[in-house]
Amino acid sequence: MSERSSSRLQLHDLHLAQGRRTVLEHVDGDIKPGAITALIGANGAGKSTLIQAIMGELRPISGKVVCTVDKARRAWLPQQLALDLTFPMSVEELVMTGSWPSHGAMKGYCAAHYRKGREIMARLGISHLAHRPLGELSGGQRQRALIGRTLMQEAELLLLDEPFANVDSDTVDILIRILRQMADEGVTIIIVLHDMDHLRRLADEV
Repeated sequence: MSERSSSRLQLHDLHLAQGRRTVLEHVDGDIKPGAITALIGANGAGKSTLIQAIMGELRPISGKVVCTVDKARRAWLPQQLALDLTFPMSVEELVMTGSWPSHGAMKGYCAAHYRKGREIMARLGISHLAHRPLGELSGGQRQRALIGRTLMQEAELLLLDEPFANVDSDTVDILIRILRQMADEGVTIIIVLHDMDHLRRLADEV
């Protein structure tokens, strides 16, 4: 069994708020390692707020999040990731930044890093875009590159907020395949979804 299968996440009587507004109350859960757990619900129901709490970006009013995964191995792909598309960064450079949490941002990359980055881009079908600036990518291509960054990070806990929004069907198919492979390798995945077809194709738990 992969070492990653030991990843665990527990929620104990969690109460969350945004500003003065209570968003979620009495949330309990035991997220299975190596499974894909979907969060579904209407807009404003608190799904993104829950992800923020799991990532440690939002402190609960009460209750607690117990996560045994090191912070360097937690990856979060928000629905609207703030990317400066005018910044001169290529697809390969973005993917390589996934090594920063464990390797450090100021250290250079070794041959093994570049080899791994190329393998990841090949898995995602974006090898031909390696040197293309982010500002020249379609939404689907950009989402593949962002998923590539999480693969580079070797995340044990991956949280995604509507990763299939505004992307093409080919990208959806590729991302579903990659996420399923990651779960099979023991990665714990929590994903916010609205589309019932995506839910049926991907989720183990709801």
